[in-house]
Amino acid sequence: MAEQDLTDKSVPPSLRDAQWLKRPETKRVFAALSGDGIETRAVGGAVRNALLGLEVADIDFATTVTPDKVMARARKAGFKAIPTGIEHGTVTIVVDGVAFEVTTLRRDVETFGRHATVAFTEDWAEDAARRDFTLNALYAGPDGTLYDPLGGYDDLTAGRVRFIGDAESRIKEDYLRILRFFRFNAYFGRGPLDEAALAACVRLRAGLAQLSAERVWAEFKRILVAPAGVVAIETLFDYGLLTEILASAPRLDRFARLISIEVAQSREPEAALRLAALAVFVSEDAPRLAARLKLSNAERAVLARSADEALHQELPDEDAAKRLLYRSGANVCASQVLLAWAARGVSADDAAWRRALTLPRSWEVPVFPLRGPDIMALGDFKGPEIGERLRAVERHWIDGGFTDDRAEFLAKAKSLAS
Repeated sequence: MAEQDLTDKSVPPSLRDAQWLKRPETKRVFAALSGDGIETRAVGGAVRNALLGLEVADIDFATTVTPDKVMARARKAGFKAIPTGIEHGTVTIVVDGVAFEVTTLRRDVETFGRHATVAFTEDWAEDAARRDFTLNALYAGPDGTLYDPLGGYDDLTAGRVRFIGDAESRIKEDYLRILRFFRFNAYFGRGPLDEAALAACVRLRAGLAQLSAERVWAEFKRILVAPAGVVAIETLFDYGLLTEILASAPRLDRFARLISIEVAQSREPEAALRLAALAVFVSEDAPRLAARLKLSNAERAVLARSADEALHQELPDEDAAKRLLYRSGANVCASQVLLAWAARGVSADDAAWRRALTLPRSWEVPVFPLRGPDIMALGDFKGPEIGERLRAVERHWIDGGFTDDRAEFLAKAKSLAS
């Protein structure tokens, strides 16, 4: 397949003004891996996002030089070179503290699921043909020249997420591509999903069980927080894929309401919180999901707190919100308010719930005015007794509305202690 150079056409823009191409460390990578018949281009997400005017975080490179020579040239230029996936042609080089993945052009000789035997090549079209979607098979030279061997730019501008070649064959190479198909549609897609790709995803959905929990969660969490996350999750459910991931029925209505509240209140999405809204019905669901998806301790805690129905029933009462904020801090308080708000089915611009959510802006959390020595002064208390009485007094203080009259408070503390 002949390579298509789009620089002479008016539709695809040049990326010559892209700031990430002008960064000193990026230019140093291009300089080290160019010349002597070697060509290197940026590839994939950086190019795709730049064309859409989105933020570019990580920059990956594709090059015609073999991995051993990539490492040699990188070290000669003073970079750190790490053979992170050298058997598949990938080397990580670190320039001024910034890491870049550099992969030699390759073609798949034989595939075994995610594992493949590869052969290195200097043919850019061959390298493009082994990638997952056309919108990820876009390359940019150091001067911003855009290269599009497979028509990915047209798909990108049209909002089409299309597998390269036969969808079923590409999915069998790595079943994670099922989730990637929905994720890329949730970020970049417009209009109906590609019918052939969707049909292949549905037919092969059982293959998701072959994936590690870590890979599934890493991909699924990106779907949860995607701009079109609601549509993606509903589509996964409609076609029977969501239960393959959760092993339970979802709460689609609460999930959608949470997102509408987050949007209305300009809140940044949190994957674990959205998972809780989607899939936690009762307290037993939290540890089950945490184990199934191998969540982090912080993510597990979000799910565990989400099952506190008693707390949710107290909100959005101001005193309840203050108690929650005092005990849990601003972040946990906001998460609990959002979940309770979504569970109640109240309007996304409800004033009382908005006040509870923004309480940290209007109320300064007080500091408990007593310490151990204060309790010791009230009687002959030692060791654990001090902590017990201190906690009892603190509970009384909280329930009493965080009184700040120290003399009155000490009198009450003495009464409780006696």
